[in-house]
Amino acid sequence: MRKKHLLFLFCLVLTCLSSRAGGLMTNTNYHIAFDRMFARGATFDIDAAFSNPAGLAWGHEGWQLSFNWQSPHQNRDITTEFPMLQAMYGSPKHKYEGKATAPFVPGLFASYKHDRWALSTMIGIVGSGGFVKYDEGVPMFNVLLASMLAQKGVTPDQYKLDSEMKGKQYIYGGQLNFTYRVLDCLSAAVGVRANYYDGYYQGHVVANQHPMLGDLVSLALDVDQRGWGFTPLVSVDYHQGPLTVAARYEFRTKLNIPNTTNALEAGLGDRLKQTLAATDPASLQAIATTLEAKTAAYKDGAKTRYDMPALFTLAAGYEFTPNLRASVEYHFFDDKNAKMSDNRQEHLTHGTHEFLAGVEYDINKTFTVSAGGQRTDYGLSDDYQMHTSFACDSYSVGLGGAVNLNEHLRLNVSYFTTIYSDYKKSSDNYLSTTIPGSDTFSRTNNVFGVGIDYKF
Repeated sequence: MRKKHLLFLFCLVLTCLSSRAGGLMTNTNYHIAFDRMFARGATFDIDAAFSNPAGLAWGHEGWQLSFNWQSPHQNRDITTEFPMLQAMYGSPKHKYEGKATAPFVPGLFASYKHDRWALSTMIGIVGSGGFVKYDEGVPMFNVLLASMLAQKGVTPDQYKLDSEMKGKQYIYGGQLNFTYRVLDCLSAAVGVRANYYDGYYQGHVVANQHPMLGDLVSLALDVDQRGWGFTPLVSVDYHQGPLTVAARYEFRTKLNIPNTTNALEAGLGDRLKQTLAATDPASLQAIATTLEAKTAAYKDGAKTRYDMPALFTLAAGYEFTPNLRASVEYHFFDDKNAKMSDNRQEHLTHGTHEFLAGVEYDINKTFTVSAGGQRTDYGLSDDYQMHTSFACDSYSVGLGGAVNLNEHLRLNVSYFTTIYSDYKKSSDNYLSTTIPGSDTFSRTNNVFGVGIDYKF
């Protein structure tokens, strides 16, 4: 009986250790003007330092500065349906709530234009910014453990499960662009962005207080990840009368991030190890060898790929009157050719498509209002979705306004919300238990923002 418990629990440990966070890495909202309008790929304002560097050839003559602050509030929940949950939670359906926070997301912009040329820079969180925590862990840890033990007659009232998971991923970016107006109606820009990845993964799962065996199994993980990558950029802008058409291309950013491992412990309780050492030492050695191989990716110095994909944007803007402007835009993220952990990109059906539209209206010389929307389609599949990292297709809507406090100073305010499509993943062999089950992945997102633009 003890040997069977040992082998099943060891399978649990391997399942936990084979899971790593990853995903679609790129952000596009750095300036409050994006949050209140979305389609900013044809703008000449200061946020063009990111969204349309070539457009700064028609921007403000002289210096511009901008500081932006955003506060997103997100949930990343997993609702699991599985018979074993009845014994664990009193219902066969349970929601594992993930709270994602990033209370202060800054964005800094600066540009200088003289005649036909301009220099610009942008500093912000360019990818995967945030922190997420699951106070109850995630199903892949908890459900699998409970189901395996139940199959061997160990019910949830015979042990205590202590599980928690949290992680952080930020990619900080600093971008520099040079813009030149080649013709009276055509400009071009080249640039480069330095990207610094800063993340960590911390978690534990312990099944303990078994009346005979004490701690059954324990896992503890504390890994920091930091590293650099660089992104070349090119853009062009055609501007004639009220029409502007702009395109931008970001090359793929290779991020191969090394571990700094503070703690990595995975193993069986002392009594179980003693029992196996006495009854089957060959199996104990085999387990140690396998465990060494399975934990290799988390060891100090091991590397994980978190590439930022190549990005192509195409935008068109039209000024209907001196007070009324509108834009449409398309983004394509080449995710399938950007390396992710465990080559997860191979499970996507296509790269990410985004469609954006926005309108802006000057009520008078002081007040401007705007609104916009965005549709995001990731090309998801069941094999791509993981408990530790998942995505949901979405629609976003935003609105806000700007106040010209004087001829130099503008205040921007915004709010946008994202409406996600739940993704349901069902299996007749849920977590390799031979029992049907399903997960429904869901997300929410609300962002408030405020920013200041200053022209010299």
